Amino acid sequence: MDKLMQDANRFVSDIVDGLVLAHPNQYEKVEGLNVVKRKGGAIADKVGLVSGGGSGHEPAHAGYIGDGMLDAAVCGEVFTSPTPDMVLEGIKAADGGAGVLLVVKNYSGDVMNFDMAKDLAELEGIQVETVVVNDDISIQNEEDRRGVAGTVFVHKIAGAAAASGKSLDEVKQVADKVISRVRSMGMALSPCYMPESGKPGFELPDDEMWIGIGIHGEKGVERKAVAPVKDIAAQLVEHLTAEVTDKRIAVMVNGMGGTPVSELYLTYKYVSELLEQKGYEIVRPYVGNYMTALEMHGFSITLLPVDEELLQYLDASSKAIGFLV
Repeated sequence: MDKLMQDANRFVSDIVDGLVLAHPNQYEKVEGLNVVKRKGGAIADKVGLVSGGGSGHEPAHAGYIGDGMLDAAVCGEVFTSPTPDMVLEGIKAADGGAGVLLVVKNYSGDVMNFDMAKDLAELEGIQVETVVVNDDISIQNEEDRRGVAGTVFVHKIAGAAAASGKSLDEVKQVADKVISRVRSMGMALSPCYMPESGKPGFELPDDEMWIGIGIHGEKGVERKAVAPVKDIAAQLVEHLTAEVTDKRIAVMVNGMGGTPVSELYLTYKYVSELLEQKGYEIVRPYVGNYMTALEMHGFSITLLPVDEELLQYLDASSKAIGFLV
C-alpha cells in the first residue's frame, strides 16, 4: 500500500474522494470533512443511521451507506476515532426528522467522541440514540470487548428496520437484539503496515500466527505455530460455539484485507463443515471482505443466531456497495 500512496497526510482524504468519485450517483462528501452521506441527503421521516470510526477497514464504514443501510459515515484517520465535530456533521447529514441512531464500535475514543457529538446534536434539537457493538470474544471481560465484523450485521439489520419505517426506539431495540447475540473472533498470519510510518502493527515470524487479533493492527491474545486452515477454523469455531448455543445462525467469514477471496472460500468450507458437525444450521452464509484491517493477512468468523425477524431484515434490499442484496 505504501508504494501506491501519494501522500500519507492525505491518505484518508484521497480514499474518501475516490469513493465519492467512483459512485457519484450514490455518495456525497460533506464539504471540508471526511464525512460521507447518501446522495441527495437524508430521507424525510425515516430514522437516520450513522456509523464510523478510524479508516483502514474498507469497505467499512462508508461502503455501507445506501438504501437499506447507513445514511452517513464518519471517516477518522487510520485507526483513529473521528472528532466530535465530524460526527455531529454526520448526524446532521442523516437527520430526516425521525431521529438518528449511532452505531459505535466499543473503543474508548469512538465511544467518547460519538457521545460528545450526541450531546451537541441534542442541543440542536436532533433526537439521537446510540448502540455500542462489542462482538469480539477474544477479550474475556464483556465490557472490554471490541466491536469487529459483527458491526456489519448491526448496520444491515438496523438499516433495514429503519427503512421499513420503524421508530427510533424500535430501530435501537432491533440493533440491541443483534448486539446481544452476535459473536466474532479473528486470526492473522501477518500484520498490516501503518500508512504514516510504514511500520508493521506487530512482529510475527513466518511460522507463527496470532489468534484473537483486533482490527486496528493489534496483535492477538495467543501466539501459535501456523496450522492448516481446517485446524485454525476449528480453534475459532470452538471458542465461538462455547458462547453461541442457538443452533440456527448466519455465518460471516470476513477477510482482514490481505487474504485472497479464494482462501476465504476455502476457510468457509471448513467452517461450515465444523458447524454442521456440531448441529448448527447455517441459514445465511456471507464470505468476503466486510471489516478489514488494511492489508492484514487473516480472517475472522462471526456467528449470529437468527429468528424470523432478523432474517427478514438480513434479506431486505440494500444498495450499499459493501452489502448488495
